Amino acid sequence: MKHYYKLFAFTIIFTIILSGCRKDDIILPPEEEQLPPQEEVLPPQEEEEVPEEEEEEEEEENLPPQTVTSIVGFYLLNEGNMAMNKASLDYYDYETSVYKTNVYGQANPESTLGLGDVGNDIGIYGSKLYTVINASNKLEIMDVATTKRLEVIEIKNCRYITFAEGKAYVSAYDGVIGLGQNTPNGLVAEIDTATLAITRRVEVGRQPEELAVVDGKLYVANSGGYNPSKYERTVSVIDLNSFAVVSEIDVAPNLHRLRATESGDLYVSSRGNYFEIPSQLFVVDTKEQKVKSTFDIPTSNLTIVGDTAYIVGSAFSYETFDWEIGYRMIDIKNEKLLEDSFLPKSVSDEIEMPYGVAVDPFSKNIYITDARDYVSPGTLYCIDKNKTVKFKVKTGDIPAHFAFVYKTITINK
Repeated sequence: MKHYYKLFAFTIIFTIILSGCRKDDIILPPEEEQLPPQEEVLPPQEEEEVPEEEEEEEEEENLPPQTVTSIVGFYLLNEGNMAMNKASLDYYDYETSVYKTNVYGQANPESTLGLGDVGNDIGIYGSKLYTVINASNKLEIMDVATTKRLEVIEIKNCRYITFAEGKAYVSAYDGVIGLGQNTPNGLVAEIDTATLAITRRVEVGRQPEELAVVDGKLYVANSGGYNPSKYERTVSVIDLNSFAVVSEIDVAPNLHRLRATESGDLYVSSRGNYFEIPSQLFVVDTKEQKVKSTFDIPTSNLTIVGDTAYIVGSAFSYETFDWEIGYRMIDIKNEKLLEDSFLPKSVSDEIEMPYGVAVDPFSKNIYITDARDYVSPGTLYCIDKNKTVKFKVKTGDIPAHFAFVYKTITINK
């Protein structure tokens, strides 16, 4: 009986996060909001037709000034709800202080269904912008400067992307979306970023999630999330020369986030099982190939900038029927959990459902998103390193994934 309730509970979570209700697939017109100008800092070296919707007027909003870094702006990928084709792309231009929604739809009017169904990850490599559109089973590749579509690569139930040495690596469940006892193993596809062709594939664990490259090896977090009675608990280690799995690192059940530090450690999150096993964060030593530290904090998202990991925790437990939400920081040099929150209380009290997080590596401005009720436009907050709120702005539905754009790219918006 306990197993029945456990599976039922997981199904509820799965449905809430991945589902919604919308009758028509409608492409929304772009909107603009005027954000504050910033000072400059020198960079370091190194289909079917859908019903038409009455066009909305562009909006602009003047906000207080903030600092410009060597980054000229960023793209924000909004996931949108499953089966609604509401994934969308926003762009914030540091130099003009303008925030635009639905820039993909504006640049690609011939794409009547828009960007697609569930935007799951985003990355920039060279002059190309890559978006992983999970339920549409595709990798949509655009020109960074214009967001004009360059190529679409079909990858079944694709999830996350990373890059190394002229290659893109995409994790994929390689199966249909839904709970099941006999789900297949997932895979990682290697894509040549010059030719945009899939060059190699390798099988990993079931339902692989985030991935990162360290010292010639690709690390992939396996979840097994479609089978709550038998979660995966390993990180697959792929040698990039042979493109074969050479080992597995045992961590914890239902893995999700995976970030590499400059020293080569991995920060890996576990969702737990939503009951007696809570969400936790682990530090994996890639040289020793084992877990060396554990943080007993819920981790739904994280980013690492410099010597600090910024942790967003929004974990639900069917033991307590409550959410545990936090905004913590870790000193990664000393592997020490800091006491302070990275958000001011005014913002943490206002956010309904924290979702995406990014930190500008130069200004240290923190960008965090609120998915709110998952079916209406979200909110993006900008907070500086002194915890001063710089602005907040409306986004697309379920704002989730960031990609910073550097000065080497000229944005044509």
